[in-house]
Amino acid sequence: MSISVVLFTCDLRLHDHPPLRAAVDGTEQVVPLFVRDRAVDAAGFAAPNRLAFLADCLRDLDAGLRERGGRLVVRHGSLVDEVCKVAAEADADEVHMASDVSAHAHRREERLRRALEGEGVRLHVHDTVTTAVAPGAVVPAGSDHFAVFTPYLRRWSQERLRDPLAAPRTVRVPSGVGSGLLPSRDDLSGLSEGLAAGGETVGRERLTTWLRAGVSAYEDRHDDLAGDATSRLSPHLHFGTLSPVELVHRARRTGGPGAEAFVRQLAWRDFNRQVLSARPAAAGADYRTRHDRWRSERAAAEDIEAWKEGRTGYPIVDAAMRQLRHEGWMHNRGRLLTGSFLTKTLYVDWRVGARHFLDLLVDGDLANNQLNWQWMAGTGTDTRPNRVLNPVTQAKRYDPDGTYVRRWVPELAALPGPVVHEPWKLRGPDRAALDYPDPIVDLPEGLARFKRARGRD
Repeated sequence: MSISVVLFTCDLRLHDHPPLRAAVDGTEQVVPLFVRDRAVDAAGFAAPNRLAFLADCLRDLDAGLRERGGRLVVRHGSLVDEVCKVAAEADADEVHMASDVSAHAHRREERLRRALEGEGVRLHVHDTVTTAVAPGAVVPAGSDHFAVFTPYLRRWSQERLRDPLAAPRTVRVPSGVGSGLLPSRDDLSGLSEGLAAGGETVGRERLTTWLRAGVSAYEDRHDDLAGDATSRLSPHLHFGTLSPVELVHRARRTGGPGAEAFVRQLAWRDFNRQVLSARPAAAGADYRTRHDRWRSERAAAEDIEAWKEGRTGYPIVDAAMRQLRHEGWMHNRGRLLTGSFLTKTLYVDWRVGARHFLDLLVDGDLANNQLNWQWMAGTGTDTRPNRVLNPVTQAKRYDPDGTYVRRWVPELAALPGPVVHEPWKLRGPDRAALDYPDPIVDLPEGLARFKRARGRD
């Protein structure tokens, strides 16, 4: 009897899953496997919010497999060791998995391939599982990746995507392969109070609702902080409960400017992943150095703490940082604002911000998080690396009546309209009545410091 193992990593779904489809179609029995890799814990990526969402995803995946006659096998330890053990226990001929882009993923794949080959087991790695277009599938002349988004988007948009795959009707799992317990978010502490639920079922419901009732207004409202008019699908893309290929197909079928704008965001995600795949060091080193001499974490400690706590004295920045802590998620415009404020107004190393975001974000994706932080810091792929976002100007543009700020900064809830964006301008008893700090830095002072540091004064 032919048997294969399907190793789930960041692709926790049954619909449009090329490794699972290949295994089900090509062998008589399949072992669906997830390994809680201790290397992820050792690297500091096992943040409570993501562990909770992961637990939801694994339980939902197991339930979906059981509906089809199968089950999910869960192991803990070294991923390479556990995959080899499961392959031996099942007497499997082959292992299927999705490709990934980080340096850790590349090393893991090579170690796994060598170990399996030593046991006579073939490893099949599938592209376009976690991206719509595979890294390296489109490249400019003379380079192994695109460094600017606009030309990448043109080429990406011309690619013919594969057709989405249906979920298998039946998954036959051999007996005798042991499994550990499924994790539960109930066993975790330190979670964001408003953390969303995970799993393919929830993700597909949200996608359907979004395409029916949200995407049509996306082009006009995606920067509306108070309107909450984005898809909120990023955690599902990070954990792979939704397929990027399927999302692009369904959005294009929906059509219209909103759907086109949404597809551009999916292209941005693929863009960052092809950058990281070609330049894995960009996860921790400047993609394009500006020779910054960032303020040390010790010298900037009070400013960094105020930024993390949402007590900078700039309400729009503080609102976004408090949303992050409460939900484990932040509106994209908020991510741009808070990133610009930390790296350019406070002149703090982007890695400090990226690390804090990865501690809390349920969608804390290495490629998107690190490269978006570099974009804001001017060390990444931004063609205008010295742009600085003024938080007051941005607040008046994207939260004109202050609704977003009042939602997340209750100390300022009584202030009417746009007054809420500049509480330091209040005088006398009106200012004294607010339990809210003065700005930790004057904007002109922060801008001047940044310009001096970049040699643009």
